[in-house]
Amino acid sequence: MYPWVNAAWTTTRLIAASPFRYDRHPSFYVILDENDPGYGCWGDSGTGERGGFVQLLAFLRDETYEEAAEYLRIKYGGQPEDPDEITLTVPRLTLDKPKVTRIDASILDNYRFRHTYLEKRGITEEVQRVLQIGYDRDRQAVTLPWMNPDGSIGNVKYRRVDSKAFWYAKGARPIREMLYGIHLAYKQRIKRAFIVEAEIDALSLMSAGIYAVATGGAAFNAAKRDLLLRSPIEEVVLLRDNDAAGRTWRNRIIAELGGKMDVEIALVPRTYKDVNEWHCAEGLRQSLRHINTRKCRTMTVNFG
Repeated sequence: MYPWVNAAWTTTRLIAASPFRYDRHPSFYVILDENDPGYGCWGDSGTGERGGFVQLLAFLRDETYEEAAEYLRIKYGGQPEDPDEITLTVPRLTLDKPKVTRIDASILDNYRFRHTYLEKRGITEEVQRVLQIGYDRDRQAVTLPWMNPDGSIGNVKYRRVDSKAFWYAKGARPIREMLYGIHLAYKQRIKRAFIVEAEIDALSLMSAGIYAVATGGAAFNAAKRDLLLRSPIEEVVLLRDNDAAGRTWRNRIIAELGGKMDVEIALVPRTYKDVNEWHCAEGLRQSLRHINTRKCRTMTVNFG
């Protein structure tokens, strides 16, 4: 369940602070009235933005629109009217050589600009250049290319600089199959990596001279696991966000990687919610010199 801030629930609407921007006076709403034509839709009276339920779920789950729609279809979708069309849903298996989606690298030509958004959050110019980060002037969004292991572009994340809103390139490789920054491990034969949740956290560590990959949210699955296992990486350090989702994320990765590669745990100080906040406050280059890690044993985790 999403932790809404300053939430007020009524029989017809949820009113709360926007999850996409700093919102002192709650102006975000979701229509809960089943008789309303806009049932399930959301809006922000502070910005005038509106959208449907699937788009909202994609934002909150840090997924593409297509991934959120697929999640809803599998979890809540009804059966087809024709009984002959009813099929058994089985887990998707990760193949040894999965089909890789690539998008034209020329997509980045339109974004060869720089915005101060990431610089103000402690991300160096050198790191932004290496990760081919740009700026979409028309949509006022930082562009974060997600690369396949071979260095081709699999997807691009667009992050608004004036709110928490983000979206991904259409027709691109699903983020659930990728790890942000993994191509550098393949290219440079890197043996040790930190794993974090968000791209900004990986960028923070790399700005401090420490290689990191990001899962792109609190989800970790077989596809992401296999990307790590096929890579030159032999040791990983898990650095989670300071919340319940972060603990679940850490336990999932330990369960997936335990016994397959060396896994260590490090902690963000409790006074900070995530790696980037820590980086902005203290500077990771100095702080991580004194960080303590501990090795993990293979563990069984209940995800119920």
